[in-house]
Amino acid sequence: MPPTPTTSPAAAAAPGADGAGAAAGRPRAGGPGRRPGRSGGRPPRREPQGPAWIFLSPWVLGAAVLTLLPMAVSLYLSFTDYNLFDPPSWIGLRNYVQMFTEDPRLLRSVGNTLLYVLVAVPLQLALALAAAVALKSMRRGKDFYRSAFYAPSLLGASMSIALVWRALFNDGGTVDNFLSTFGVHTGGWVNRPGWALLTVALLTVWQFGAPMVIFLAGLQQIPGELYEAAAVDGAGRWRQFASITLPMLSPVLFFNLVLQTIQAFQVFTPAFAVSGGRGGPADSTLFYTLYLYDRGFTASHMGYASAMAWMLLLAIGIVTAVLFRTSRSWVFYANEEGH
Repeated sequence: MPPTPTTSPAAAAAPGADGAGAAAGRPRAGGPGRRPGRSGGRPPRREPQGPAWIFLSPWVLGAAVLTLLPMAVSLYLSFTDYNLFDPPSWIGLRNYVQMFTEDPRLLRSVGNTLLYVLVAVPLQLALALAAAVALKSMRRGKDFYRSAFYAPSLLGASMSIALVWRALFNDGGTVDNFLSTFGVHTGGWVNRPGWALLTVALLTVWQFGAPMVIFLAGLQQIPGELYEAAAVDGAGRWRQFASITLPMLSPVLFFNLVLQTIQAFQVFTPAFAVSGGRGGPADSTLFYTLYLYDRGFTASHMGYASAMAWMLLLAIGIVTAVLFRTSRSWVFYANEEGH
């Protein structure tokens, strides 16, 4: 019998040997045995997460202990009767019902706070924008004036500045004596119910440095070619401001509006200093946070004050949501189609 033909292992693995190499040999590149884009089909190596959590642990621990835990305790206390000395007793929704049905001073504090926000925030943003526009076109002394305008934002929140502000607008103070030289006798703004709130609002307006710096950064991002083209077309400065500056600056304006509105709802130090902690005269400076402090630490109704704090959080959330909702009609971004 003739010998049976044999095939060597090398020939059997060859890709062109009657198709046997494709079946018996190694899988081809890109075949089912190998994943494209990965060497050897091995999954990508995962970086260790331990060092990241070690560096994040101070922030996570601080957020849990100093923010989340106090918020949970405050939420629980808002449903209790707690006077800081006796154990809290559960009363359900009684604090929230009392807020809207049995506390006229709370409604007065809400009205004062809303009026303060509507007066102080627009004036502060308008002054900040005007200062930013003036600084942008200034060639000499820009750094000095920028620092000088920003300094009140660092100092204005302190109690010492608020007390100085009260002395300026008090009876016989600097402002009163200055106006008296023109025959205007006010008797002190902080002592008149119609002017005391304006005094606090002016202190907030004076702290326009922080939004001014943000406006200035936004103005520097507007291309100068737009103003040059508008000038060639005959547009004046006011037309350029309305048609170029404001639309291009609308995202920055929206950011400052949200930030300053949230801060204005939480105003406390100026009202406490100007009114001596009482919200006077005639409750004209009784802001919401000042009344919250009075209920919690003066009257020792901490459960009621906790309920007020959560209502303030809810109100700020609603106002912020409304601002975001309405921003779709007046805030324009460069990457949007049609802009």
